Amino acid sequence: MSPKAYPTLAWCVSFAMVSALGSSAVIAGTGTGKAEDHNRRVVTEAFDRWAAGGTSFFDDVLAETVVWRIEGSGPSAGVFRGRETFVKEAVLPFTTRLSTPVRPTASTVWADGDHVIAHWEGSAVARDGRDYSNRYAWILRMQDGKAVEVTAFLDLAPYDDVLRRIPAP
Repeated sequence: MSPKAYPTLAWCVSFAMVSALGSSAVIAGTGTGKAEDHNRRVVTEAFDRWAAGGTSFFDDVLAETVVWRIEGSGPSAGVFRGRETFVKEAVLPFTTRLSTPVRPTASTVWADGDHVIAHWEGSAVARDGRDYSNRYAWILRMQDGKAVEVTAFLDLAPYDDVLRRIPAP
């Protein structure tokens, strides 16, 4: 079989994510547990506050001991242990290069047991006046109303471009 007959890695990852999100949405649609409903509500309400101008999303949703994974192969991919470490090493280096904060412009949240999946779009303006926009899929494992593990999928190219293009303040 020729190499062109094999799907690309990007296609396979995209298919797997769509399949996983679709499956979770179907499973979550049967939501029967109080904890599941609570977890979905915690994340949905935090997104609503963030979209309305709030700045406490990570404090509202993440446990202090969260393990946050940014998937991908760019320089920003990696594992961050603890909310403070994640904010210091991943959030602040990015947000300090923006003239407006990233705000969710659309979000959908599903829950299945102790897992919540947030698929959202966000936009901001970088300090050089150029627009930033991205799509995200976050898979959160919740415990006692807080995310203790998060796996984040996003297009790292525009994210890393902001980090490269705009000098740190």
